[in-house]
Amino acid sequence: MAKPAGLALGSEAVAAEVARIQRLTKDELRALWLATFKTVAPKVLSKDLTGRVLAYRIQEQTLGGLDRSTQKLLDRLARGQKPDTIPQRRLKSGTVLVREYQGERHTVTVANDGFIWKESTYPSLSVIARAITGTAWNGPRFFGLRSTTTDANDDSNKCPAVTSASPPRAIRNSDALTGSDARVPS
Repeated sequence: MAKPAGLALGSEAVAAEVARIQRLTKDELRALWLATFKTVAPKVLSKDLTGRVLAYRIQEQTLGGLDRSTQKLLDRLARGQKPDTIPQRRLKSGTVLVREYQGERHTVTVANDGFIWKESTYPSLSVIARAITGTAWNGPRFFGLRSTTTDANDDSNKCPAVTSASPPRAIRNSDALTGSDARVPS
C-alpha cells in the first residue's frame, strides 16, 4: 500500500488515488490512515468518512490546503463566534427572484448586465424595489436575500404578520422552466 505523505502527484494521479481509496476495504483504509497520520483511525468513523478524510489529505498535500484566512474563519465559527464579515451572495445569471407586493407578483431575472423586470434591464435590485414600492428600499432585502434583523434566527423583533407570511424566495433555474412555485395558488 503506497504511503501518500510527501507525494508530488499531478491532478490525474490524485484522481486515480482517490478512486483507489474508494475501492479499499475498511481494514485497508485503517492501515492507510495509520501510515498517513501516524495514529490509529478513530473507530467511530465509518468506511465512507475514513475514505473521505484520506482523500482530502491526499488532495491537500498535492494541491495545497486552506488559506490562512479560511482557517481563521473556520476556527472562529467552531468556537461559536460570528464571522467578521457576511459573505456576499453572488446570484448566477438566469436566477429568478419572486416577490409578491400588495397582491401583485413581481418576477425579476438575474442577467449578466443587471436585472430584468417587466422586460427592462435595471442596474440593481434597489432600483427595481423603488419602482415597485415608490419608496427607497434595500433591493436585496426587499427580495429576501438579506435578513431584516441583525440575527436571522431572532424572531423577537418581528411582528406576527411578518413571521407568518411567506418570505420572498429565489427560484432555481429548473423551477422557472417548469413553472413550479409553491407560493402561487393553483
